[in-house]
Amino acid sequence: MLRRKPTRLELKLDDIEEFESIRKDLETRKKQKEEVDVVGGSDGEGAMGLSSDPKSREQMINERIGYKPQPKPSNRSSQFGNFEF
Repeated sequence: MLRRKPTRLELKLDDIEEFESIRKDLETRKKQKEEVDVVGGSDGEGAMGLSSDPKSREQMINERIGYKPQPKPSNRSSQFGNFEF
């Protein structure tokens, strides 16, 4: 493997301005999200997220990701269908 000198990175004025604008956008979004959380925190969902019940936590995660678990079949006829010979 060939060794080479480290590449020098230069910080330009445009880069600084772009960084500042993106940072301000992120800060405003964060403030808006916090305001929504404070106003929307009274609907009980925030308190539900803090509960220690693993079943409700699992259900909340499944709802969030859109997973709808199907019940497992208990007998062989439901596993393989009704085959008549």
